[in-house]
Amino acid sequence: MPFDETIVAQATPLGESAIAIVRVTGQLCQKLVSDIFTNKNITPRISTFGKYTSINNKEIDHVIFVYYENEASYTGEPMLEIFPHGNPLIVQKIIEDLVERGCRIAQPGEFTRTAFLNGKMDLSQSEAVIDLIRSRSDKALESAKKQLDGSVGHKVNELVSKLVQVIANLEAYIDFPEEDLPTENEVGPISDLIQLSNEIDQLIATSHYKSILQEGVRTVLIGLPNVGKSSLLNALTGDDRVIVSPEAGTTRDFIETRVIVEQYCLQIIDTAGLHSAKTSIEEQSISKTLEQVRRADIILFVIDSTLPYPTLTNEINDILPTKNLLIIENKIDLAESKSCSNLFKNFKHCRVSALNEFGLEDVFSSIVKIIEKNFEIHDRDAIIVSARHATALKEAKLNIRDAINKINNKIPTELIVSDLRTSLSAIETIVGSISNERILDEIFDNFCIGK
Repeated sequence: MPFDETIVAQATPLGESAIAIVRVTGQLCQKLVSDIFTNKNITPRISTFGKYTSINNKEIDHVIFVYYENEASYTGEPMLEIFPHGNPLIVQKIIEDLVERGCRIAQPGEFTRTAFLNGKMDLSQSEAVIDLIRSRSDKALESAKKQLDGSVGHKVNELVSKLVQVIANLEAYIDFPEEDLPTENEVGPISDLIQLSNEIDQLIATSHYKSILQEGVRTVLIGLPNVGKSSLLNALTGDDRVIVSPEAGTTRDFIETRVIVEQYCLQIIDTAGLHSAKTSIEEQSISKTLEQVRRADIILFVIDSTLPYPTLTNEINDILPTKNLLIIENKIDLAESKSCSNLFKNFKHCRVSALNEFGLEDVFSSIVKIIEKNFEIHDRDAIIVSARHATALKEAKLNIRDAINKINNKIPTELIVSDLRTSLSAIETIVGSISNERILDEIFDNFCIGK
């Protein structure tokens, strides 16, 4: 945003509410306060009651407003937040009046982008703002808060410091070849670079947890037709999300919903029943089910406990033991129900009645145990990186590996340093030390207007 521009946007969702928020930032803010409100001696960062008077001297609403001085606001520029009644017409009139007074309507993410450009936060912290807004579980909120507090930036700065030290040591031999320096140690740089590469690998590995935290743990329901998958989904979500019918094959396409279990969000997916396809539509349904099975984080294999063990295709039999698998023995309310403990007996079994909603607590607690055992979503300072971070880190690792190969092959030090500097640039793009307009546009275009 140019220095002489002042931007405005509604910072609350559209629609009626008790209170709305109109946010303004830029050099006009102090003048707007004195022109709009009759209050004198406004104290910055203190809520003040006043009458919003338009440029045509018409009273629009009684509001609360807060003025922030330069460097003392979210954006690092003078800022004004106005809290009118949440009538969309009132909000519209206030924004129109502010535009008439010289403000410009803000673009998506422009407030946070301004904060980044003014050094109020690094780029990884800026990305954490939208993650915080979109978080669907306690764990996702924890992760976003850590990133907003600078956890990613701190780790990146550690990597940068270590890499800069290696580069400095190597460049000493280039810049001062005649000086009385120690004999060039090739083992030292290799050891340091291998350690750096391993640390980067550990960060890249956490990128999978990002989707788990933000989208939810992919929990796929599978089973033969009419075993009660849809009834179980409705029971788990507490809602009649899908049609339940005694007719086999009611579910032809996968159905997706989310539910919060303790600190975690589950992305539960109900799939078409596994059976021998007789039509092209059924073949497509089975194909989609298999794709969901391959992508699943956790599989809930639902069986009818009143029937003999199901016969499964070789493909399913090969996939299931490699996944986080929970066997759901359904319909235990029926007299014919029997234990199915010998089916995939190395995995946990839960006996439930989806119809009567019995045994659901055991299902939920078993899912939580699987998550905490197999996904490293813990309270310690695990760094969760975005896809953009992962791409930058992979580029950095590749260049470090190239540098190691050059050292082993006695390639001139200048070329080794060139690889390491490219690696350094890739890492620094994560926090925005090195950035470009394209990257910034991609990030902030995903923000809502007013943030």
